[in-house]
Amino acid sequence: MSSINRLFLLPVIGALLVCAMPGDSWGQASDDEKLRIIAFGAHPDDCELNSGGVAALWAEEGHAFKCVSMTNGDIGHFGMSGGELALRRMEEVEEAAEVLGISTEVMDIHDGELMPTLENRKKVARLIRDWQADIVMVHRRYDYHPDHRYGGVLIDDATVLVMAKYFTPDTPHLARNPVVLYYHDGFEKPYPFQPDVVVGIDDVAEKKWKAIAQMPSQFSDKQSWTWGTREEVPDDEDKRMEMRIDEIKQRFENQADTYRDRIIELYGSETGQDIRYAESFELSQYGRQVSVEELKHLLPTFD
Repeated sequence: MSSINRLFLLPVIGALLVCAMPGDSWGQASDDEKLRIIAFGAHPDDCELNSGGVAALWAEEGHAFKCVSMTNGDIGHFGMSGGELALRRMEEVEEAAEVLGISTEVMDIHDGELMPTLENRKKVARLIRDWQADIVMVHRRYDYHPDHRYGGVLIDDATVLVMAKYFTPDTPHLARNPVVLYYHDGFEKPYPFQPDVVVGIDDVAEKKWKAIAQMPSQFSDKQSWTWGTREEVPDDEDKRMEMRIDEIKQRFENQADTYRDRIIELYGSETGQDIRYAESFELSQYGRQVSVEELKHLLPTFD
């Protein structure tokens, strides 16, 4: 590398390192200690599934939470597709958001076609900046679906640039780098999910299940995608939704049981033993680095 190139790169690298440094203050826009959280999901249901509990808890405390679907969900159904399905799923996440007390947005990118392009990096950077996000949530880059994986890559790539003044200069840069949290997943390679923080959601569990029930195209249509075979799905729509909600309840009960030791470390033995449902998150190294105690201060239910 030439000396000229080195001279050019040194201030750039320095700026990026500063972006990742921890700070003393949390709020981007004000000092009222109200947080602004933006949670990205690959599809219209991912955010609600993975973080609907903490979303409801934050909202009840007066914090501003926004779900963003990075694709429009226009496939992933056996009976409909295209604009008709995309519009239906947009309406469903809006209804779910109303239940949770949060905001929502759906990006106009085809389901199954999300790519980590420069154009998309700029789009998500603008969304993070426009929301003045203190916390960003997303999938890890290790997951079963390409949209999940590339969604994680996009946020990893954008997070380090949201403080860079001349990256997408049409949107004001952030004053502080946000904390980035990854959703839980079951992948073991190249390394397994690490539960830096596990949040008990029992107090808002029914609200979360109700929000999920607002998305029948994802869960209760006879021809929606299912975790089993379509032949085993009940004919009655209410029974189909009940079956799906029971499966989802089990998923978050399993998270609480799997990470019981971690829950007890965070909440103490008396409270930790009693938590039935939990959502767990891993701290990303691409965002602001914080201690466990700082994470507990940021997340709900640890007062």
